[in-house]
Amino acid sequence: MKKLLASIIAFMLVVMTMFSIVACGGGGEGNGEKEVDKDGNTIVKIMFHVDKSSTEGQAYQKRIDAFNAAYKDKGIKAQAIFKARSAGASGYETELLNNQLEGTLADIITFDAPNTAAYAKSGLLYDISSLISAEEQNNFYSLNKYEGKLYGLPIQESSAGFYYNKKIFRDAGIDVSAYTADNPWTFEQFKDVCAKLKAHGVTAVDMRLDATKDETAPYLLYPFIYAAGGSFVSDDGYTATGYYNSTATAKGFQFIKDLISEGYTSYAIGATDFFTGRVGMYLSSGWTIPDLDNKYREYFASRDDWGLLPYPKDVVAASATGSWSYAITNNHHSDKTATVELLKWMASAESSKAITDATGMIPARRDAETNYAVGSPEYTLLKQLELSGKERPATVAYPTFSTTFNQIISALDNSDVASLLNSATNTLQTEMDRLKNLK
Repeated sequence: MKKLLASIIAFMLVVMTMFSIVACGGGGEGNGEKEVDKDGNTIVKIMFHVDKSSTEGQAYQKRIDAFNAAYKDKGIKAQAIFKARSAGASGYETELLNNQLEGTLADIITFDAPNTAAYAKSGLLYDISSLISAEEQNNFYSLNKYEGKLYGLPIQESSAGFYYNKKIFRDAGIDVSAYTADNPWTFEQFKDVCAKLKAHGVTAVDMRLDATKDETAPYLLYPFIYAAGGSFVSDDGYTATGYYNSTATAKGFQFIKDLISEGYTSYAIGATDFFTGRVGMYLSSGWTIPDLDNKYREYFASRDDWGLLPYPKDVVAASATGSWSYAITNNHHSDKTATVELLKWMASAESSKAITDATGMIPARRDAETNYAVGSPEYTLLKQLELSGKERPATVAYPTFSTTFNQIISALDNSDVASLLNSATNTLQTEMDRLKNLK
């Protein structure tokens, strides 16, 4: 099924490239006029990837409402469209591709940062390099670029780590106070903690091995490969052979496999097992902070009952980063003036803080107010982002990479790592070669 999905997406990307060249003359300007309502306001549509009723969706809507209030007398009105990822990230991506083929793209979309290259090459995204000043670009921790051009601005930044149950650790006699973002633990120290938790009678860690239906597993697990000195693709994003199947990359995947083999983690851990005290550690991003603060008070009455540990390192320290972003689309509206106003509003420091206050993530901007207490989970995530954050591989074939990564994780328990990597590399290299030849 996953191979079929990858093939479908690849085919649609080809069609999209042809469509964008025909519809936009290759330059993305289009010939359509701006959309105007009965009161003469220019309508700017923005499509979000979450449900409107979710905490994140409500935060977006509040910022849209604030924009409309501020621009009431300026002839611009924003209209939010919510397309929740009910079928996972791939379902939302397919929605975007369909919108482009149909000519119904919103003026602004949210999209997952690793897809920048694939979307830019296909003609889906609009080049905003000249619209965002260098000074403004420097306010962001990361930017969505392809071949030196700017195509998107991050909504929020992300970092992940290992949430842990302090009571279980105390009862098992485990002290992890020395492990911080400034001084991360090692692979071997991580295994030692896992062994003590197992001896204490609990499952050591939920590595999220079952989260392979979308981007969750690749996002949370790819840092282990970088930490082991491995990599996935060449700098230009068109070569996987010798990178994805290298000895160092295999070492990173072997570390994950060892955790399975030694009984420290498994594919059968329940979605709430950590939250209900059955598992010692839980690999997740900042979005888990609101859950621990609000949803599971029976088991975690306060922040005194749980903590957050950084990713362990091997030859280097590496941690997850990169999240969802805003982009202007190459739709049929040639006048992007009003659209740029909304983009800048939604990507502002004020919007970044408002949205991350709701999601538990890190503001995408350096100038957004944080004031995290030293040692707090938010502080750990931000410090780790600054010290060791490393983005997922930049390649036009990212959808295929994500699929092959998930296939590796799904088969780690009963397959040889080298064989899995060789198969994944061949699949990814074939797709890279095909995309490289597209004009």
